[in-house]
Amino acid sequence: MELMVPNIFLSDPSEQEIGRENPEVSEKGGNIMVTMWEKLFTFKRVVKDQLVQLVQYFRGSNSERTRVYQVWPGKNVFFFHGRLICGPDPRGLVLTTFSIILSSWIFAVYVGGDLPSHSRLIIAISVILAIIVLVNLIMLTVIEPGIIPRNDQLSIEDVGTSDGTKSRKIIVNGVDLKLKYCRICKIYRPPRSCHCAICDNCVEKYDHHSPLVGQCIALRNYRFFLAFVVSALVFFVYIFAFSCSRIHQRILRNGTGLFGLLKNCPETVALILFGAISIGFLGGLVLFHVYLTTKNQTAYENFRQSYVGSKNPFDKGFLNNIKEFLFVPLPPSRVDFRAEVTPRWSSTAASVV
Repeated sequence: MELMVPNIFLSDPSEQEIGRENPEVSEKGGNIMVTMWEKLFTFKRVVKDQLVQLVQYFRGSNSERTRVYQVWPGKNVFFFHGRLICGPDPRGLVLTTFSIILSSWIFAVYVGGDLPSHSRLIIAISVILAIIVLVNLIMLTVIEPGIIPRNDQLSIEDVGTSDGTKSRKIIVNGVDLKLKYCRICKIYRPPRSCHCAICDNCVEKYDHHSPLVGQCIALRNYRFFLAFVVSALVFFVYIFAFSCSRIHQRILRNGTGLFGLLKNCPETVALILFGAISIGFLGGLVLFHVYLTTKNQTAYENFRQSYVGSKNPFDKGFLNNIKEFLFVPLPPSRVDFRAEVTPRWSSTAASVV
C-alpha cells in the first residue's frame, strides 16, 4: 500500500510532479517526515512528563502512592515529599526573616559604609553573622520537633484504666509522674510531653510553641532554637554597637541634636531603636533558657510549676545537664512521614480530618 504524504511536506508544484512521477522517492520522503514527526512528539511527551514530575516533587505530591504526610491529621505543612516540616502559620517566620535581612541591609548600606576605618571588614562580619542567624532559623523551622505517633487502633486500654480515670502513673528516679490521656491522639502521653493546640500534635519534651518561627520547640529542635536566639543576640549587639558609634561620630563632627539626626540619618536611628528592643527581648530569652538548660527543665514545666514541692526527676546536675544539651545526639523522628500508609490507616486519618 502506498503511503500518502500531506502536501505540506512538499515545498512547490515541481516537487509534487516529481513525487507523482517517481513513487519510490515520494514514499522515501514521506517515511522520513513521519519519522521526524514521531521523534518530535516523543520529545514533547518526555519534556512534559519531566516538567510534571518536577512540579510534583516541589509540591510534594504523588498520585501513585499515598504517604503519611499526605494524610497526617495535624496542621503542619510539608515540603519536598515530607522531608521538611513547618508549622501551620508562616507569618511569624516571614516577619522574623524579613527583620533580620532588612537590619543587615540597612547596616551594610547606611552604617558600615560611613564608618571611618575597616568598613569592608565590619560589613563582611555583619553579613556572616546574619547568614548564621538565618541558617539556625531554617534548621529550627524545618526539623521535626518531636511529634508522637497517633494511635489509629482503638481498644479498651486506650479509653481509660479499670477505675475509669484518664491517667496513669509511672515512677521516674523515685518520683511519681502522671501520664495523661490525649483524646485527639488517642495515646497516653509520655512524661514532659504536651498536645500543641496550634499544630494539633502531641509533642515529646514540649517546651513551647514559638510565634517567632511558627513552630513547636521541643525535643528535636530545642538545641537549634537556643542557637538561633544566641546568634541573633550577637548579631543585634554587633550592629547596635557600630550604629551607636556612627551616631556618636556624627554628633561630634556636626554637633547636631536629636532632630538633626532624625533628618540626616533616620535609618540609623531606626536601626538603633529596633536593635535595642531586640537586644532586650533576646537577652532575657537567652538568660531564661540558659537557666532552664542548667536545671534540665522546659519552659512549659516552669510555667506550670510542675516540680514545686518535689524534685525534678530529670535534673542530673549542672554539668551533666549542660553535657546532655550539647553532646547527646538527637533521637530519630518517631514518625516516618514518607512511609506508605495502609488503607485502614488512610481511612482512619481521613475520618479524623
